[in-house]
Amino acid sequence: MVALEAAEVYALAPYAKTLGVEFEEIEAAGVRAGLAHELSLSTVGGGLHGGALMGLADVCAAVCAALNGPAGAAPATVESSTHFLRPARTSVVATARRLRLGRNTVKWDRRSRRGGRTVRPVTQVVTAVVPKAP
Repeated sequence: MVALEAAEVYALAPYAKTLGVEFEEIEAAGVRAGLAHELSLSTVGGGLHGGALMGLADVCAAVCAALNGPAGAAPATVESSTHFLRPARTSVVATARRLRLGRNTVKWDRRSRRGGRTVRPVTQVVTAVVPKAP
């Protein structure tokens, strides 16, 4: 397992920085990160766009998979299930926690919260792909 700082994540996965993900905790057992409510990320009605929320979830799961996979492996999402329970009209914090660590995959449970209430539970399976030598 490797350790990562936010700056390293932004260098390895620039989408996280582009989206505006702010990491609060980066550990092998879980990742907590926030996403500020920005007009550029909102949809009709003023809530954060579902794609932005799913992007936050995917970034958290990918970082966790990288921390739990073999050195040099790249995380790749295999499956993702999202349930939108209510609009997120303010900033949100997502927490990804490992549910099951398999030989080739990691199953994650992620919750995005606004003011202590879950707005989007997500279950995701991520694999760690080790690049083959040329």
